[in-house]
Amino acid sequence: MRAVQRAVRALGRFWWDFLVGDTPELFVATAVVVASALLLRHHREVAIFVLPAMAIVFLVASTLRGRHGGAEGRATTAKTTNGDAPPG
Repeated sequence: MRAVQRAVRALGRFWWDFLVGDTPELFVATAVVVASALLLRHHREVAIFVLPAMAIVFLVASTLRGRHGGAEGRATTAKTTNGDAPPG
């Protein structure tokens, strides 16, 4: 039984890291776009414009967030721009 629990836990950790990884906002954005597609499946004309617009907005927001960096991005930039080699 313990081996099964460990295997299920390891599988759960793998899928979490694979789907969410370092950018949980992209996972949420993908879930929102997929859910919107399901909700708009009977309204094709609306979906043709709404879904690509949503994808573009999410990708631009993610790019801007990555460009300006979160707390990790700023910390890494500060370490590498002062002339010191990055740790490790």
